[in-house]
Amino acid sequence: MDKHLRYSSGWRDNNPNTRQEPSRKHFSRRIRLLILCLCLLAGAYLLLFPAPWFKSDTGGNGDALSAIGKPIETKSIASRKLSIHGIEDLNLDPAHIETRFTLQKEGIPLVVESSVDSDFQAYIQSLLETSNTLKAAVVVMQPDDGRILAMVNYDSEAKGENLCLKADYPAASLFKIISAAAALESAGFSPEKTVSFVGRKHTLYKNQLKEKKSRYSATISFKKAFASSINPVFGKLGVHELDYEVLSRSAEKFFFERSIPFDFPVEKSAVFVPKDEFGLAELASGFNKGTTISPLHAALLASAVVNDGVMMKPWVVKRILDESGEPLYENHQSQMGVSVSPETAKELRILMKDTIIHGTCRKAFYRERRRKAYKNVELGAKTGTINDRNDQFKYDWLTAFVVPPNGRKSICIAVLGIHGKTLGVRANRLGRSIIRYYLSS
Repeated sequence: MDKHLRYSSGWRDNNPNTRQEPSRKHFSRRIRLLILCLCLLAGAYLLLFPAPWFKSDTGGNGDALSAIGKPIETKSIASRKLSIHGIEDLNLDPAHIETRFTLQKEGIPLVVESSVDSDFQAYIQSLLETSNTLKAAVVVMQPDDGRILAMVNYDSEAKGENLCLKADYPAASLFKIISAAAALESAGFSPEKTVSFVGRKHTLYKNQLKEKKSRYSATISFKKAFASSINPVFGKLGVHELDYEVLSRSAEKFFFERSIPFDFPVEKSAVFVPKDEFGLAELASGFNKGTTISPLHAALLASAVVNDGVMMKPWVVKRILDESGEPLYENHQSQMGVSVSPETAKELRILMKDTIIHGTCRKAFYRERRRKAYKNVELGAKTGTINDRNDQFKYDWLTAFVVPPNGRKSICIAVLGIHGKTLGVRANRLGRSIIRYYLSS
């Protein structure tokens, strides 16, 4: 007998309590195998056909963040719990944007990176607070890509309004940019074209709109008329060379009566609708109180001139990151539209540069331009001044461009000062200080 074979008496095989054990073990193994197969099948089904409750709040929604830019798909667990439909959903305050800051969204920290220069913005804020104006607003932007470097409000009454985005303020002679563009493109004007006027430069009466020259007529070039903001020249331009349709089309190209796409809501700038010939003269010269504009839009006017006629979409939010550093949003620069041809933009630059050298900004920049920091810097500007309907407040404007040499970034600025009985620091002098800071910093 083989010593390795164990002896059996047959008791286990014949015992009813033990002879079924092998079949029970076999059945148990089959049950476990069946359960395992069912689990594998269920897992594969969920991967191929995920249930709605397993989808992220931001995934599968192509419109997420559509109000501020293109969302970026991320693997961050935190970002899947967020539901962001626009910058307004983040409760950002456009008057208190810093270069980089953190906020909470549904209990999850988000990092916002912006385009603003915090030091630049702080300098402008202190400048406005000591300007002796009732209210003031400044926007500084780069014309080639639309980024906002500073957006500052000052209100002596501390009402908390965002003045930079409101379009309640008469555009005054800033509208001469629109009229000049229409004259250059539609009426065959050039910067050196000879024009004439009678009477004072900054008045506008019906007898100043006569086309025929008299012995009292003064003759001047079109660029000098623009630089000195001579109302009768532009009033005659509107009546005899242009018409309301031409002016309204020019205004539309510069985004009057149109929504300006931005990270925050911007009020539409309005165009006064004239009812008679004299109303057309008022519109063309900016000598009316019904054509209104926002400071942000005023900066965009200069940006189109210096950017070869192209107006870029303004933006302030650069990126939004979740707590792990994964990007939820990144800005993509884009054009808003083409306001004028490159040739017309070049001629408008000539007009605006003459404003600095010979026109309404001459006194403010005469000594400034002799500073070392201004060497080979191209400056252009347009000013505007007008009272409110009740002559209680004076609105004072500057929109300007600065093109430094050596490839340094160009900027465009808009300055609005609102004065009461006491005249504070004028907009062109505030603009001068801002430009000096930018060039010397």
